Amino acid sequence: MFYLKIIDYFSAAHQLNGYQGKCEELHGHNWKVEVDVKGEQLDDVGLLIDFGILKQHLQDILEQLDHKFLNSLPELRGISPSSELLAQYLFKKLKKRLPAGLALDGVTVWESEHACAAYSE
Repeated sequence: MFYLKIIDYFSAAHQLNGYQGKCEELHGHNWKVEVDVKGEQLDDVGLLIDFGILKQHLQDILEQLDHKFLNSLPELRGISPSSELLAQYLFKKLKKRLPAGLALDGVTVWESEHACAAYSE
């Protein structure tokens, strides 16, 4: 099995509805996103997938979140966009874009250098 990881960033604000504490208030993060993919077959060049293609898929998704108030986005409205739910959201969006033979192993979302959440199926 071969594994690849890419990392990208976006900045956005959110608030945790129903949370008892400071995070219930509007605040922002410089989010770090790690994407792990896996597969068994390499192409004729010896690649699982071109890093540039994988990065572009992630950037297309993150562009919709960058410098936004996450709670107000139609796809996230009505939920409390925690790091856990953002990881799940990004996983599901990215999974749809991957070519056959490539599996999404997990998505990790860092809201600070000391705290992250991950999602995998």
